Amino acid sequence: MKLLSLFTFLFSMTAFSSSSFLLEAEKRKIQIYKNVVPSVVNVSNVTKVRSLFSSNSIEEMKTGAGTGFVWDNQGHIVTNYHVVANKNGKFYVSFSNHKDKIEATLIGHEAKLDVAVLKAKFIPPGVTPINPGTSGNLQVGQMAIAIGNPFELDYSMTSGIISALGRKIKGIGGVDIHGMIQTDASINPGNSGGPLLDSSGKLIGMNTLIYSRSGSSAGLGFAVPVDSINRAVPDIIKHGKMITPALGIGILGENEIRVLSRYTDIDSSRGVFIGSVRKGSGAEEAGLKGWMEDSRGRIHVGDIILELEGKKVNNLNDLWSILRLHKVGNKVRVKIKRNDGSVKTVKVRLEPL
Repeated sequence: MKLLSLFTFLFSMTAFSSSSFLLEAEKRKIQIYKNVVPSVVNVSNVTKVRSLFSSNSIEEMKTGAGTGFVWDNQGHIVTNYHVVANKNGKFYVSFSNHKDKIEATLIGHEAKLDVAVLKAKFIPPGVTPINPGTSGNLQVGQMAIAIGNPFELDYSMTSGIISALGRKIKGIGGVDIHGMIQTDASINPGNSGGPLLDSSGKLIGMNTLIYSRSGSSAGLGFAVPVDSINRAVPDIIKHGKMITPALGIGILGENEIRVLSRYTDIDSSRGVFIGSVRKGSGAEEAGLKGWMEDSRGRIHVGDIILELEGKKVNNLNDLWSILRLHKVGNKVRVKIKRNDGSVKTVKVRLEPL
């Protein structure tokens, strides 16, 4: 009888410790993992190579791997562009509830945001799209959860906090990605393209890169904010690329400005120098001027863009980051400095880049 009582007591304690003793914060994270993992995929980038053992045999070799997440019921998968940048490769996605890899096609990308979209041949039953949130009202200190495939360890979950907001990080597209989310949730190689979630399990960003001397997590991970993803992905699905608004101008590069400064009295420390204006563009309608050389060989400096919609423009990165917040057809306020030293603000109609 005593032995039976002891067994009953131990069994009760085990049941209690395995479920009831979980903290509310733990229960929430467990539920988030269960809800979101079906929407997370393992992305493989595979290239065909000649076999080392037979010149007549072709093998598939994995040249890249990362993470992605299901965007919609049509099979679109969002990931980082650098995960699928090998355009000659073949792409596969794996789901947690499906044993076989599923072939996927690259639909398009926006390298400047490090965003790409794949389309899987089919979506297994029980898989639902991820639930997008917003990144516009995030606060430093709130919970951040990452799910991905670090070092190809499938469907790993890490958690931490949002460490900082509005980071400007150099991206694969050659310009800075603005508004990046910094987190101390462990992000390692293989996490790229995976979701960063808030405490309700909503998508707030896409894990993209780390700062590390060793190549492993050092508590400095960065994610593309979901608001940027929300703007880019519909365009990529429809057009194969993001439709970026433009002013209809050509920009002088650093070397050209350096040459101009030898012959003209210009301050090159601030602003974007207009090199040319496209005919029929919103820039021409607004009267913007590019640089020119007259019949006597004298160089006349064009307009210099100082601000766009009230935000300072010091370089092309600034200009691009502000433009992508607007839509083609909108009119934006552009503050310019003319070659006579006068400053004025004009409204310019945006067109596709």
